Amino acid sequence: MKMATREDITAPIEAVFEHLADFDGFERAAMRRGAEVARIDALSAAGPGMAWHVGFSYRGRARKANIELADFDAPERIRAMVASTGVDMELVVELVAMSRSRTRMNLSLDLRPRTIPARMMVQSLKLARQTVLKRFRQRVGDYAADLEARVQTAGAG
Repeated sequence: MKMATREDITAPIEAVFEHLADFDGFERAAMRRGAEVARIDALSAAGPGMAWHVGFSYRGRARKANIELADFDAPERIRAMVASTGVDMELVVELVAMSRSRTRMNLSLDLRPRTIPARMMVQSLKLARQTVLKRFRQRVGDYAADLEARVQTAGAG
């Protein structure tokens, strides 16, 4: 099941990419929400091959996932592969400079079930596709607005 959306952000492409590539910030945010995050690579700089092991609770059950950064093409593209029990996911974020101070963020998430229970979960998501897409687009829109505010605050300070 593939979900995609796009958001226009009033900020230069380099600044948007810098915030999207703040992996330490994402790690801290996940830990604040109760997830266990462990970096499992030895890379010193951001790039393909970065990997994390994540443990979290979802719908009352403990879940685990491995996340690996597959592509890292500054300042245009980040692609991450997520392997969880039963489901593989591919997250792609592409940035396009609309002008010097405006960037379009295209975000897609592709879920691929590997087990029968995962197929049932993805099928239930497909049945509620419009609701799921609406919620997905709302959350990506909220993130884009927050990112825009952070870039503008950082530029003013």
